[in-house]
Amino acid sequence: MMRYLLVFLAILLAQQSISQTIFPDFLEGTWKRKDRNHYEHWDKLNPRTLKGFSYLFKNGIIVVTEYTTIYHKGKEVVYSAAVKGQNAGKTINFKQTLSDTALVFENLAHDFPKKIVYKKLTDSEISVQISDGEQKKYSYRLLKQHTTNTVLDSTNANPNYNATLAQKLGADDYGMKMYVLVVLKTGSNLTDDKEFINNVFRRHLDNINNLVEQGRLILAGPLEKNERTYRGVFVLNVTSLAEADEILMTDPAIQENLLAYELFNWYGSAALPEYLPSADKIWKLSP
Repeated sequence: MMRYLLVFLAILLAQQSISQTIFPDFLEGTWKRKDRNHYEHWDKLNPRTLKGFSYLFKNGIIVVTEYTTIYHKGKEVVYSAAVKGQNAGKTINFKQTLSDTALVFENLAHDFPKKIVYKKLTDSEISVQISDGEQKKYSYRLLKQHTTNTVLDSTNANPNYNATLAQKLGADDYGMKMYVLVVLKTGSNLTDDKEFINNVFRRHLDNINNLVEQGRLILAGPLEKNERTYRGVFVLNVTSLAEADEILMTDPAIQENLLAYELFNWYGSAALPEYLPSADKIWKLSP
């Protein structure tokens, strides 16, 4: 009998622990302060993480005032906040504590606030209280906004963000992507046969144009004479060095060992290929 009683008590304690760390899924979406033109937006990144930010509109532009995240950390739920212009840009963490009627996050070591309370009143209204845990406090209400404005994305602080273009270019959240940087250098073939050299490098330039048309080469140019015998650079629109090797072996100057090369993974702006249409409009003489 005692064994079953202990099991029953263990289940009750586990249930109580779960109730102490209720995850606030109801926050997902856009909310507006009832008394001001201030907003909160929350995105559910996964079952254990909510990412949000607070903002206001200034001259029609979104001005972010605070970045926030609510996430599971082991058995705890943590509310982290980074307020612009406060705490030297540091993120302050608040741990969720027991509450039967509201979600309470506390950090008693912080000056203000020490306590943040979210209480769901209805599906479209939330009460928020910010306090020092004693006398100093203020409260406001948030009203759910029904919007499909894609600018309201907690992972996007750029009002000029173009999701379609970013996807087309393969950009990550920072507008960047991986390329392969090629440093061309003098090869092992040191022939002085001018006719042969001119013919090979004519085909070398033709191959560059072909790679550009295929979208595989997005930047090319020679280097001034230097002691390292570096001759030029390519930026290839690929991510693997093996694929870069295959592309470079189509180059007649490399095939004939007039040029050799070194490869490097390079992280650069995903918008780099966008300059090519303009580049085709500004040359007067073909090399």
